[in-house]
Amino acid sequence: MSLTAPSFFFLLTFFFLFNLQPSLSQQQQQLSSFNISHSPWQPSQNRTLLSPNKNFTAGFFPIPNSNLFTFSIWFSNVPANPLVWNDTTQVNSSGSLVITSKFELLLNGSPFQDTVNTNDSQLVLLNNGNLVFGNWSSFKNPTNTILPNQNFTGVELHSNNGKFRFIKSQILVFNSTSSQYYSTPNPLVSMDDAGKMSMVINSFLTSDYGDPRFRKVVLDDDGNLRIYSFYPEQNNKWVEVWKGMWEMCKIKGKCGTNAICVPREDLNISTDCVCPSGFSPNQGRPEDGCTRKISLSQHIQFLRLDYVNFTSDGDLTEIRADNFTICESNCATDKTCLGFGFKYDGSGYCVWLRGTKLQYGYWSPGTEVAFFVKVDKSESTPSNFIGMTEVMQTTCPVNISLPLPPKDSNTTARNIAIICTLFAAELIAGVAFFWSFLKRYIKYRDMATTLGLELLPAGGPKRFTYSEIKAATNDFSNLIGKGGFGDVYKGELPDHRVVAVKCLKNVTGGDAEFWAEVTIIARMHHLNLVRLWGFCAEKGQRILVYEHIPCGSLDKYLFRVNKSHSNNNNHLKDQTSPNTPQERPVLDWSMRYRIALGVARAIAYLHEECLEWVLHCDIKPENILLGDDFCPKISDFGLAKLRKKEDMVTMSRRRGTPGYMAPEWITADPITSKADVYSFGMVLLELVSGIRNFEIQESVVRSEEWYFPGWAFDKMFKEMRVEDILDGQIRNAYDSRAHFDMVNRMVKTAMWCLHDRPELRPTMGKVAKMLEGTVEILEPKKPTVFFLGEE
Repeated sequence: MSLTAPSFFFLLTFFFLFNLQPSLSQQQQQLSSFNISHSPWQPSQNRTLLSPNKNFTAGFFPIPNSNLFTFSIWFSNVPANPLVWNDTTQVNSSGSLVITSKFELLLNGSPFQDTVNTNDSQLVLLNNGNLVFGNWSSFKNPTNTILPNQNFTGVELHSNNGKFRFIKSQILVFNSTSSQYYSTPNPLVSMDDAGKMSMVINSFLTSDYGDPRFRKVVLDDDGNLRIYSFYPEQNNKWVEVWKGMWEMCKIKGKCGTNAICVPREDLNISTDCVCPSGFSPNQGRPEDGCTRKISLSQHIQFLRLDYVNFTSDGDLTEIRADNFTICESNCATDKTCLGFGFKYDGSGYCVWLRGTKLQYGYWSPGTEVAFFVKVDKSESTPSNFIGMTEVMQTTCPVNISLPLPPKDSNTTARNIAIICTLFAAELIAGVAFFWSFLKRYIKYRDMATTLGLELLPAGGPKRFTYSEIKAATNDFSNLIGKGGFGDVYKGELPDHRVVAVKCLKNVTGGDAEFWAEVTIIARMHHLNLVRLWGFCAEKGQRILVYEHIPCGSLDKYLFRVNKSHSNNNNHLKDQTSPNTPQERPVLDWSMRYRIALGVARAIAYLHEECLEWVLHCDIKPENILLGDDFCPKISDFGLAKLRKKEDMVTMSRRRGTPGYMAPEWITADPITSKADVYSFGMVLLELVSGIRNFEIQESVVRSEEWYFPGWAFDKMFKEMRVEDILDGQIRNAYDSRAHFDMVNRMVKTAMWCLHDRPELRPTMGKVAKMLEGTVEILEPKKPTVFFLGEE
């Protein structure tokens, strides 16, 4: 039988479609779930596991430029960078995914991550992109991507190149050293479909918040954490809508050792590596690090690198240097010091970098410290990182010439008359304006005084109203202390800050004097001073608002037994603490030394570093508070000016003992900073002994002639029985080899502070250096009571 051309073409087409149908069905085989009946699953089968909403697909994904595959999850309809998860195991075309009869999920014969004993029989891909098999899910085991509604808690992200990790839902670290370089304000929780990222305390929004799009959070290979949104209308691109770090150079590991990372001009998307002056790149690549051109000799110099920050492979030492020369000389004499950073803001901040190589260098305009790198004296290359100061100093000078004055003319008399007339008119107008202003000022001043609306000096502390103080303290219901200057109440401000509210009594001076003194106190900022946050001057009340120090005062840790004379409590400590004095921790020798040194530095700050000279006049353990880390903080500083000397002396005599008051408080001698030195010396002896200075110890001297410093001197330097003056609470922990130098330094310093003549006592600045061990302490003389004389 013959066939015409059309009939032949029809048969040929039918035959082709009939044989092609199995192949098409095989290529498009999509599973809603994978179970034991589908095993084994091989890459050559072209199977995929599809989520019910068809947004996500799971299966074997080919690795570019290779014949290998990874079992992965990707966006179904996203052509660019669709992967959101993949298993670390790589398989070839003969690999397989199998569910065994024991309900184990095996990839190439090995358990699929931690899916052993999951007691489930199928693998399911949910609508949110979560791949689930029993108790195991891809959301609990992410790689470098977090999807919307996926929880951050308890998981880690790893960059594909293995260099970076995002841990504890908050911190980015450089993986090789686990060095932290970024942290979110609060731990992240999850991101919703609209682009809102929830955190433990608050939340933030992406730049395209509310736009319904595919989104993902990715830890990229450059070490930055970003949020991307998919834009089909922009050539199917993933657009960055949030990122953690704007300065890419602050990400660690960008450049090699001794190199400096600098941003390019394309908004810090990419960076370059530069060797500092005196260094050359390794193998021509600063990314691999830099080495010195000239090895260091005995003669060195420092090159300034403005806006540059470094760390090192050694330790970092921070000191307080009075000036630049001290900071530079200390680093120059230390052979392990590679360079130092210094702040030109008067704070005395100086930091050394010790080690063998500089690391993680970067340039940033926000760097407050100028870094000085150590190079050999013969190095002649100028610094390649200079600031605007150097640029201004290199500008060319401009010669300015003024024209000669014109010759005298006949109009001189007329000009003088005009000038005199204008001057007289301005003078009359000025007097009239001043008179008008003075009348209005007196009127409004009286009105402000009547209504309690007095002006606060510019730059002063926050002024609270009496009603605000009353509400914060719950109508002054929580009394936590009583002192010589008034009662103290615990309160809480509307912003949830816990405060100590001191209601002053017997304060001298008017409103202007009180405001001036409070402003001075509030401007005193030191690690070892209690911060003053505000005040109240209203309805005859004089109230100060301090930060609250919860751990209480030093006396509760030194003197373990409450006695009748201990009712002169600290003003700012919290007496509502559930710990009884016996339950408080015992201060070891290192803590006592740190407390003594911190108090000395704070008093030296008041005496020598404040803009206005300040005397404390009431140094005692009750006025030394301890923070959470036992960092000492002095309270009641600056209040002595609000009291008269006669009141202070009367208050001290009521105690019945010399106590902590220097002899000049009772004699006619003038009161100087040496009075605080005497009080600190008494506190220093109490730190060592753990007993009150007026508690008579065993002695052959009559009680009316017994003097605590003299007794301690005899035990320490005459009888050589140092154990007799040590605090009995930690006497068993005393090790003469480890603690003698510390105790000896504290006792010698105290003896120098307790001279009865003020001129023989050292300044507080020198006292701090004596405790630090930076100056030599000469052998002290025995201190005596000023009215008894030497024995």
